Amino acid sequence: MSCTHVNAAELRPPRVNQSVYREDCTQCFDSIDDPTGLDVCLYCFNGGCTGDRKHAALHHVLRSHPLVLNIKRTRKVVVRDEPPQKMSKLSIAAETEADKYNFETTVKCYACNIDNVDKTEGKLAGVVAGVLKANTFSRHEEVKAWELEMTSCEHILTLQQHPSKKIQSQDLGHCSLCDLKENLWLCLECGNLGCGRAQFGGMQGHSHGLEHSKSSGHGVAVKLGSITPEGTADVYCYTCDEERVDNDLGAHLAHWGIILAEREKTEKSLTEMQVDENLRYEFSMTDEAGNELQKLFGEDLTGLKNLGNSCYLASSLQCLFALPQFQSRYYQPSADLPIVDDPAQDLETQLRKIGDGLLSGRYSIPDPDVRTEDEKVAYQKGLAPAMLKVLIGKGHPEFSTMRQQDAFELLLHLFKFITRSQHKAPLQDPTEAFRFVMEQRLQCLGCKKVRYRTDEQDNISVPVPVRKIEAAASEDPGEGKRDEYEPVTLKECLDIFTSEEMVELTCSSCGNKDGFTKRSLFKTFPDVLAINARRFALVNWVPTKLNLPVIVGDEPISLDDYKSAGAQDSEELLPEDASESKQPSFVPNEEAIQALEGMGFPRNRCIKALHATGNTDANTAMEWLFGHMEDPDIDDPLVLPDSDSAPATADPEKIEMLGAMGFGPPQARKALKETGGDMERAVEWLFSHPDDQGEFEDAAPKKEAGSNHLPASFQLHSIICHKGSSVHSGHYVAFVRKLLAGEGTPQWVLFNDEKVVKATDVEEMKKFAYVYFFQRQ
Repeated sequence: MSCTHVNAAELRPPRVNQSVYREDCTQCFDSIDDPTGLDVCLYCFNGGCTGDRKHAALHHVLRSHPLVLNIKRTRKVVVRDEPPQKMSKLSIAAETEADKYNFETTVKCYACNIDNVDKTEGKLAGVVAGVLKANTFSRHEEVKAWELEMTSCEHILTLQQHPSKKIQSQDLGHCSLCDLKENLWLCLECGNLGCGRAQFGGMQGHSHGLEHSKSSGHGVAVKLGSITPEGTADVYCYTCDEERVDNDLGAHLAHWGIILAEREKTEKSLTEMQVDENLRYEFSMTDEAGNELQKLFGEDLTGLKNLGNSCYLASSLQCLFALPQFQSRYYQPSADLPIVDDPAQDLETQLRKIGDGLLSGRYSIPDPDVRTEDEKVAYQKGLAPAMLKVLIGKGHPEFSTMRQQDAFELLLHLFKFITRSQHKAPLQDPTEAFRFVMEQRLQCLGCKKVRYRTDEQDNISVPVPVRKIEAAASEDPGEGKRDEYEPVTLKECLDIFTSEEMVELTCSSCGNKDGFTKRSLFKTFPDVLAINARRFALVNWVPTKLNLPVIVGDEPISLDDYKSAGAQDSEELLPEDASESKQPSFVPNEEAIQALEGMGFPRNRCIKALHATGNTDANTAMEWLFGHMEDPDIDDPLVLPDSDSAPATADPEKIEMLGAMGFGPPQARKALKETGGDMERAVEWLFSHPDDQGEFEDAAPKKEAGSNHLPASFQLHSIICHKGSSVHSGHYVAFVRKLLAGEGTPQWVLFNDEKVVKATDVEEMKKFAYVYFFQRQ
């Protein structure tokens, strides 16, 4: 029996930029590894499962695409006589599919009801070959997992070097601003030697190379100790703030008397140090006695495969889908999936797919392809959330890349997507469980009149006080001593977050210039409270994570003391048209002005710097000046907004961008107002004013979020933990409290990508969690 569709006009091989879903179903995680395989549509290349869910047959009914290529694969048994090669670089050669699997392919026609169409008929040969040769949807992601793509830039291509001079090439000389003789960066433009920042492994540095770049405007530098005779080296463009490639490195170095053939590599490159650092970012999978942690399988216990630096996504999804609000919204095994043309591009479908994958237990089994020593049970294979990752990252400058990202920023980004999507009754937006209202109370110190303002939020970022104790010796001899800090309680962090503070405002009611007291408290409480612990400080102008321990218990905590009492009958409110937000004339710190002028900075620049950094001290202002030397208006006089005009409304998009960095809307609004809407200066202002609670909106939301009922008792539900000095590197895992089979009380479960185990020593991990999720009792 012959198929009548083999010459259809719509049949053509996939284009280079066309996605081919030939690994797992676009609507569930059934895959080509299942006994019946996966059907890949030969018209639009959708992947559909062929088991009991029959998503491939559903696709045929909805789209009238009859021909499919059924693909089944089985793992090859490979016997290795030699030990696996140790990883030594970030770029890893990918093992091909042919090396790992056996494949069986068959063309089927749903319309003609033929299960084995001749693959040589009509246009089939070319289309089938195109499907099998095309990259899978997730393969491109996996191949790039540890590969850094570096290119040149305009600043290197147009580099103009100063008159040549000889640089000490092999003994390296020392930094122009300190005595360091290692970790030196040569400015390729003028030949200046400056030390880099302190590096993982104990390498010292004071960032004098960066300081030189900021003061001189010279952008391109090379790390001397990384230069090899073959012409490779670490090249960094400070202007782009990226590691780059200099294709004319030999000529640029020869200009300073450095001959590549005479060089000898004396220090690890940035890539090698990053490999060393990432290799250490492994959460222990054994207990204190060295025994392997108990592997867990079953419903609500499914791991997620790391797509390459995607642990920030996996840990966030595990915490969210452990909440009843996300489970009831996106895990609906008896409900039909949305009818859409392209399931891989539909947020509802992909979140339902994740919900089914994580919660059903269907995929929570030991990896059948792994043979372990002593016949131990293998870890799970893990589900690859590639379609959701690509979908929510599309068009985003960070989430669309393969770089490690901030898990808290990802949560806020995902909340935005979910809130904007449709939630047909009786289904509810699960992010509503996170929303609540903060209320700010301002009181004039003169007339004692007050004003209340409210702001809706879905998280809080609490400051963690820094109290350094004597540095302790590291277990790694190469690291020397590391800073340690006194532990603080979560209550202390909340006390600081809700404490009263002074603000410099002129009262429009009585004219008093002594200022106002300001305090922010909860007007309502959410069902789920997400808390981001701010453990960052500016070190050499770079936000650096500090290991500040926060003590958080498993027992419920009461937030009753942090509830706002609201306006009292005894209080006199400021008139509605009063604008206490008017700023007094700026009076710069004259002592700081004199110090800065003594360093050679013009007065206009000094005043601008002090205004941008809170009028605190000369050192903070000096750091700001180094970062703004190239601003076109740096020498213009400071212009303050007209105090009689209505305050400008902050750009909602900029508030959202700052929110993605962990700052609440009130803080973002205040920072943008203080800096004239300049994003870069707003970030600096926020780091300079970590305790400022910000500026709240005048009007409460139309539909008040959260509940104002007491008691407000919250219990820790899950945490996202991070290892590493920056949220953009290192490793994320999730710990979730779950009631396990056979256990009388909830237990902590560790989700480390595809590894799911019963956790031990959680108390230590809770001290350094990055995001806490508290569930209202």
